[in-house]
Amino acid sequence: MAHSHSHSGGNRNRLLAAFLVTAVFMVAEVVGGLLSGSLALLADAGHMLTDAAALLMALLAVQFASRKPNARHTFGLLRLTTLAAFINAIALIVITALIVWEAVQRFMHPEPVAGGFMLGIAVAGLLANLLSFWLLHHGSEEKNINVRAAALHVLGDLLGSVGAIAAALIIMFTGWTPIDPILSLLVAVLVLRSAWALLKESFHELLEGTPPQLDVEKLKRALTRDIPEVRNVHHVHLWLVGEKPVITLHTQVIPPYDHDALLHRIHDYLHEHYQIEHATVQMEYQSCDDGDCELSWGKSGHDHAHHHH
Repeated sequence: MAHSHSHSGGNRNRLLAAFLVTAVFMVAEVVGGLLSGSLALLADAGHMLTDAAALLMALLAVQFASRKPNARHTFGLLRLTTLAAFINAIALIVITALIVWEAVQRFMHPEPVAGGFMLGIAVAGLLANLLSFWLLHHGSEEKNINVRAAALHVLGDLLGSVGAIAAALIIMFTGWTPIDPILSLLVAVLVLRSAWALLKESFHELLEGTPPQLDVEKLKRALTRDIPEVRNVHHVHLWLVGEKPVITLHTQVIPPYDHDALLHRIHDYLHEHYQIEHATVQMEYQSCDDGDCELSWGKSGHDHAHHHH
């Protein structure tokens, strides 16, 4: 365990540094956007606000994920990271809507923009984003959904700053102010794309979806094929907790010479072929009476109560 701990400690410090950089520059961009009258800067600042929120949630998630499991939370609080990513994605979508709304207002009533001042702030914002992105990208050797989410934010933000710089240059050289809302819309589209991907991924995990790269039917066939004593695999539940796959399954086996050795082989097989470290295997010698091992809803649950009396 020592190994992964130093890792999340490194992640934590990087996240904290990136959070501070982002928060300071967000304030600078809000002030700059208001003083220069630039929507692209304000869009970028709004974006930086979600960045800061994303980083803060990622920080809290890393903090909670390192807490030990207990009787009330047998998986620890690993799910918090997924929940944070989910909330994060929703926040991004809301911000996008606000930017689009404001851009539409600007097309109808163009406002003067101070190009030179806008350029200075935009360049500073770009440098801040580069710094945050470097900090985060360095720390995500392990595919942590939150560090990834935070890096995605910062990357989108980088493009936002580039957009603001481009808009400032165009305004300085041609005086054409509508470029400002146009580029803020472009930023919005980029943000929306990453938000949607994140929303889908975290929602799937919250609904106990199976890991996208694992096929349950294939896994059942592979187990029966590769371990001769295994006759039948059923009642498989496979889900993710904090990006770690967890499985429970029933398996009908030919009565083995050594029960525990067979169990070990099944566990090793799951670990080796599917990277599943947490498996619960129920071994049976007779074929399982279906009613007893399916997740039952409604009236069959009622029958159960009678069976067991």
